[in-house]
Amino acid sequence: MIEPDAILGVLGGGQLGRMFCVAARTMGYRVWVLDPDPHSPAGALADRHLQAGYAEADALREMREHCAAVTTEFENVPAETLEYFEGRIPVRPSSRSVAIARDRIREKTFIREQGLATAPFFVIDSAADLQAACAGLRLPAILKTARLGYDGKGQCVVGSHAEAVAGFQALGATACILEERIDLAREISVVVARGSAGGEVATYPVGQNVHVNGILDTTRVPANITGQVAAQATQMAVRLADAMDYCGVLTVEIFHSTGGQLLINEMAPRPHNSGHYTLDATLTSQFEQQVRMLCGLPPGSTRLLSAVVMVNILGDLWEQGTPAWNRLLRHAEAKLHLYGKRTPRPGRKMGHYNCLAEDIGQAIELADRIRQELAKPA
Repeated sequence: MIEPDAILGVLGGGQLGRMFCVAARTMGYRVWVLDPDPHSPAGALADRHLQAGYAEADALREMREHCAAVTTEFENVPAETLEYFEGRIPVRPSSRSVAIARDRIREKTFIREQGLATAPFFVIDSAADLQAACAGLRLPAILKTARLGYDGKGQCVVGSHAEAVAGFQALGATACILEERIDLAREISVVVARGSAGGEVATYPVGQNVHVNGILDTTRVPANITGQVAAQATQMAVRLADAMDYCGVLTVEIFHSTGGQLLINEMAPRPHNSGHYTLDATLTSQFEQQVRMLCGLPPGSTRLLSAVVMVNILGDLWEQGTPAWNRLLRHAEAKLHLYGKRTPRPGRKMGHYNCLAEDIGQAIELADRIRQELAKPA
């Protein structure tokens, strides 16, 4: 067990690292952040910001010598970096877990090996693979790069073999999957916390997600699903965590089809945008939970305190100048979280707000009202 005042290391300095810093420092830990960006949102709140690349030997050596444990805020840290720390200090999640989650081919293959369902897909290593893939799937389908795709990036919809070939070239002719589009009733996600000692597990209430242009727009909790569906989705997520002997916070995104099937879309080896509602609406946030799992502490309670809707704030909102935050802050049951990013850009996540209420209908109504108010010129 790693106790407060120890130094915890974070690889990556974005908003997830920033919220980890807040949770860790609140609990009495010190935090070092490794990120090359001088304006890193997490680095601004860390006890120390090592402004260096993820493979820079001197920075890695210093972290290994001073940090009691290391975690990551995103999955594209080089595997060699995680392996460098392993064996000397705890690395949670492990390099193996991160390697599975960051590659769509490896990830979906692993999911199926556990007897869990995904959307039908074909592996695309070259353009020559597309003909059989297009013949074997119901078109249109989605072509996705195996790595580095997020928020709708690294993918395109294709309706024919010719479009698939053009899309493959546009995506850099790199390894991809071609995945069948599912007739969706809804998208949901499950956040799991799993410890190292005996694999003690805590799960959060299932979130229901709405994406716009490939970017998460809102998450509502409770989700509009039956208790049976919620239990099945949670069991699937825990099954994946157990199969990887995972330690940390793991988020599993799941398609709920119109036919009632639950199909795993992808997993993130870290806290997730869809879990931001936990900052205000559960007894333990996903970031405090990340600290707890990293330090070998028992998981905190995931009890839901309030119905909640989380709404992402994108850089598009700055198109007419700085948003009039007073319009949001005058609502007593709305909580604003800004990420400390200097430059707003269309599609860039700049923050989010959580709307809490006695029931989900009231939370949805408040979230929509605030969205409309913020959209008006200041």
